[in-house]
This record gives sequence, structure tokens and C-alpha cells, in this order.
Amino acid sequence: MSVTIVPCTLTEGKDFVTNFHRHNKAPTGGLFAVGASDGEGLVGVAIIGRPVSRHMQDGVTAEVTRCCVVDSAPKGTPSALYGAAWRAAKALGCRRLITYTLQSESGASLRGAGWLVIAERKANRPDQWQNRPGREWQPVVGQAKILWSAR
Repeated sequence: MSVTIVPCTLTEGKDFVTNFHRHNKAPTGGLFAVGASDGEGLVGVAIIGRPVSRHMQDGVTAEVTRCCVVDSAPKGTPSALYGAAWRAAKALGCRRLITYTLQSESGASLRGAGWLVIAERKANRPDQWQNRPGREWQPVVGQAKILWSAR
């Protein structure tokens, strides 16, 4: 079974993440989304937005804020989504596309799409996290992460 990259609205992408992501909520915003279909329906999405870190917001960097696939998605679906996200971001004038994975995740889909590890980030502590509207504490925030970049 193969996967095809298909158009996906931000609303469709966020709904998909809400229904299927194993440890994260849908992001509050985004620039665009890409979808993956197995020919019968949507089996994965990637949501791309401005970088969450204000230090990365240079006007030419975008971030894959969520990549989510269903368990029954064809092998390679996440890699296909990461590749499509980078091609779309470049077409829109971005010079860099980043994303984060939990340190406990393998990153195989990112390596499969040709991405590189560029940094490791320590876990945030609840007492260091500034709660404000649209930015609430989630357990995933308190885990160490790996920063990746498309190439």
C-alpha cells in the first residue's frame, strides 16, 4: 500500500491531531497543513507554523508543529509528510524548516526524510513555564527534546 500527499486545510489537520495524536493537543495556529491519503481517506497530517521559540522567528524559518499518522497508515507516511512539508515551505520562501521530537522517540521518520539533528533541549520544569492564554502546561513540555532541521 502506498501513500499520496493531498491538500489539507488547517482545520482538517487540527481535527485529525485532536482525534489521533498520542501525546499532544492540536496547535492553536499554523501557516498551512499537508495531508497523506492511502486512497481511501486521510491517514496522516503535518501542520506547519511559525517557530514556537521566539528566538527562531527570523521570518524565513518555519516549524512542523505536529506530525500525526494513524496506526494503520502505510509505512513511510511520516517521512512522506516531512518531505512534503519541506518542499511546500521552500516554495513559500522559507529557508529553514525545523521540528522537535521527544528524546524517547527514535526519529526514524525524520532521518528517512533526510533531516538532521541540530541540537538537544533539556526538559522544561513547571515552575519555569509561563502559563498564559494559548500556552498551558502539558506533560510533554516537561520532557527532553531533539531539535531537527530539514536539508
